[in-house]
Amino acid sequence: MQAVRIGGHSLPNNLAVAPMAGVTDRPFRMLCKRLGAGYAVSEMVAANPRLWATDKSRRRTDHDGEVAPIAVQIAGADPALLADAARYNVDRGAQIIDINMGCPAKKVCNAAAGSALLGNEPLVASILEAVVRAVDVPVTLKIRTGPSPDTRNALAIARIAEDAGIAALAVHGRTRACLFNGPVEFDTVRAVKRAVRIPVIANGDIDAPERARQVLAYTGADALMIGRAAQGRPWIFREIAHYLATGELLPAPTVAEVRALIDEHLADHYAFYGEALGVRIARKHLHWYTRDLRGSEDFRRQVNVAESVAEQSAAVDRFFDAAARADHRLQYRPSQVSWEEALAA
Repeated sequence: MQAVRIGGHSLPNNLAVAPMAGVTDRPFRMLCKRLGAGYAVSEMVAANPRLWATDKSRRRTDHDGEVAPIAVQIAGADPALLADAARYNVDRGAQIIDINMGCPAKKVCNAAAGSALLGNEPLVASILEAVVRAVDVPVTLKIRTGPSPDTRNALAIARIAEDAGIAALAVHGRTRACLFNGPVEFDTVRAVKRAVRIPVIANGDIDAPERARQVLAYTGADALMIGRAAQGRPWIFREIAHYLATGELLPAPTVAEVRALIDEHLADHYAFYGEALGVRIARKHLHWYTRDLRGSEDFRRQVNVAESVAEQSAAVDRFFDAAARADHRLQYRPSQVSWEEALAA
């Protein structure tokens, strides 16, 4: 594991938490960092200043107690508004600004933002230049490989980014049209790495230590970014870090270990959101933590109807008491797509 630098920041390792709307809030980012992630990017903050005063935006710009470097992702389609958003977030503690050109969600793309921007290379250049000029912190970019399989332009976007002064580039190895379906284009990620001198971060279906090492070796990427595989399994970062350092797989976490991590996560989560909102948002995390475990269907039903911290915590206690009696270790399934199948696709 080699050190990665983003501007003046030297990351403790080459594992990053991908920005995910509704997921990578401060409690989750801090948990992932404690479990081995060297870097985490926040949920995206809208460039529209009319949204900055909302409770949602205030929470997204809350970095109290977070381990540096603090990276905030901004989203929008107007160069001037994005430049203003970058300044706004730097004033509130952001040490790195990340620009979202990778999100394929309809809500984002219908506003001509996210991965929809990849189809307009002149606008991409204008946005990157405006944001880099606006702040004195490193600016990074997250992209996909292009608008569609017929219009891949990741190499062109990467060169535009490097010329504009972007400090690092994260590449999700699928096009906008592919969403999260189909194989990851590791060949394209490798071509991007060979085409530019700035750090390149590989993203897409990195869900096991072995896959992490394969992606690094094949693409030559400087770092890995992990998103959906960390949902309900934030300890994946320490598993990958240990494997990259030693070549050995860590044993699966025990029921007691997972239960302690969930308790820690929930305590921070409830304090961050308050009881009513915290209970509601915690449901998806609890679903992810238990989705592949025996008896989880009934547990999820209990979690969904719980309306208080006490009720939700009691459901967690009952489930993990039963899990501890059944098996002292938990098993989580990695991707069913082999490395050979991914490359051959």
